[in-house]
Amino acid sequence: MSYAAEVKKELTGRTVSDDAAKSELAALLQMNGASSWGIEQEVRVQTENPAIARRIYTLIKQIYPTAVVEVQVNQRAALSDRKKLLVVLQSQVEQILKELGVDPLGIDQEVPAWLLNSQKKQQAFLRGAFLAAGSVNSPEKANYHLEIYTGHEELAEQLVALMTNFDLQVKVTPRHSGYIVYMKRAEKIVDFLKLIGAVQTMLHFADIRIARDTRNSVNRMNNADVANMQRTAVAANSQVQAILTIQKEIGDLDELPAKLADFARARLDHPDGSLAEIGDILEISKSGANHRMRKLAKLADLIQSGGDFDLDNI
Repeated sequence: MSYAAEVKKELTGRTVSDDAAKSELAALLQMNGASSWGIEQEVRVQTENPAIARRIYTLIKQIYPTAVVEVQVNQRAALSDRKKLLVVLQSQVEQILKELGVDPLGIDQEVPAWLLNSQKKQQAFLRGAFLAAGSVNSPEKANYHLEIYTGHEELAEQLVALMTNFDLQVKVTPRHSGYIVYMKRAEKIVDFLKLIGAVQTMLHFADIRIARDTRNSVNRMNNADVANMQRTAVAANSQVQAILTIQKEIGDLDELPAKLADFARARLDHPDGSLAEIGDILEISKSGANHRMRKLAKLADLIQSGGDFDLDNI
């Protein structure tokens, strides 16, 4: 089961009050694209997720106990790889659609104000929207991403307004004849999951995210340490080669000024050490060690280029 499916499974198991149930059901019907059929005005909502079909059925029966509603297999899609389910509302159609502000023709997408006039109702509407048309990446994947799709720009704008009211930073982008409302910041995804009631899967997301981010941080530090060691080794090897060039030319490092001779011998005795470590051995600062090495490197360059040099004036 995908992480998104786990989130939706948890959400469909929530018990909600009638007011919140209406707001959630309104979003489920609008986002799933409820459509009316026939003279008797049946309303059908299609979904591939059995949990969503059960949720729509359960909410309808909770709010409208006498309504005639059933879940069917869409016979037209029975031969496809993924079974499609139909939630069919067969009575009280006009009353229910009017109360929930759902236009089965998909023309009027404005959500009635009374469905959103409290924080609990707004949370319920967002929960229904996510259940109907939302998705979220597993926190184990490289990119954090949560999105809700709608075919209507007006509805996308309402979702953005709702989520912004809860300090959720979201963006909208056109996609496939519709609009995607999405967020990519992990901490905001956690906030959204908590907001709509997916507490257990939110905690799972947070735990994995913390472990993953910690692991990445450790890897970055390890990589930085390795890179520093590599740079130190390359620099040390270059410095040793420069001193060996000088030694080959003059025969004895004692021919160098005393401070340079001491440094050169310490560098050869500790070929893997950093300049700071060589400085500690000689009880001089890193800048002092660097200054002496620059003089030796300059002398080595003169020797390799065949230039004249004076050991007493290095």
